[in-house]
Amino acid sequence: MNKPLTAVLSPAELEDALRTIGHERYHNRHPFHHLLHGGKLNFGQVQAWALNRYCYQAAIPRKDAALISRIHDRELRREWVQRILDHDGYGDEEGGIERWLVLTDGLGLSRDYVISRQGALPATVFAVEAYVDFVARHPPVVAVASCLTELFAPAIHKERIVGLLENYDFIDDKVLAYFRRRLSQAPRDADFALDYVKRHATTLAEQQGVLDALTFKCNVLWAQLDALYAAYVAPGMIPPGAFDPSQPPC
Repeated sequence: MNKPLTAVLSPAELEDALRTIGHERYHNRHPFHHLLHGGKLNFGQVQAWALNRYCYQAAIPRKDAALISRIHDRELRREWVQRILDHDGYGDEEGGIERWLVLTDGLGLSRDYVISRQGALPATVFAVEAYVDFVARHPPVVAVASCLTELFAPAIHKERIVGLLENYDFIDDKVLAYFRRRLSQAPRDADFALDYVKRHATTLAEQQGVLDALTFKCNVLWAQLDALYAAYVAPGMIPPGAFDPSQPPC
């Protein structure tokens, strides 16, 4: 994890430390993303990425509901519930999970198969559930800090939109609606979470906790890409029962 703090940081110093973790550990640095955005993956490999990433997208409202269940601050609950609505949808708003399913639809994957997580890599499921469990078990300020990967998300979304459209003839703009919406949602969410952490992480233990939380979350995202790379790129060891592009599900 991170080097233990020896003194309480100022809010500005805490922000700098959090941003340093993101710059060093965010999953935009992972080789799998370079392959994805550079047009180096084949159709089946892109399918595998979208299928496995669905597990993470679908877990976000569960993670946020777990956090809300721990919060006694009504104003924080009122703010945080928007994240659940953003992903699950409400009224005529389809929500982020639905937009992700539009992507998997466009890649020829059955919705029932995607939603079932039947073809997901075991490591993907373990990493995602570890994240939900982490948020459910830790104090609110630490749980909030685990969401601060959103500080770095807009840059990767922009890169992904351009890379996928330029490099894959089976991707069109319609199926990238999830990423376009997150260009506005992620900065809003990140700004709120960063401000909350800077105001409420005031002790040595709390600050150490929020730094470790962001590191943990970066590791969750990185582990998912490790699993994809090992299964579908090199050496290509697909676990039994996981999605196999050479034998697509019916």
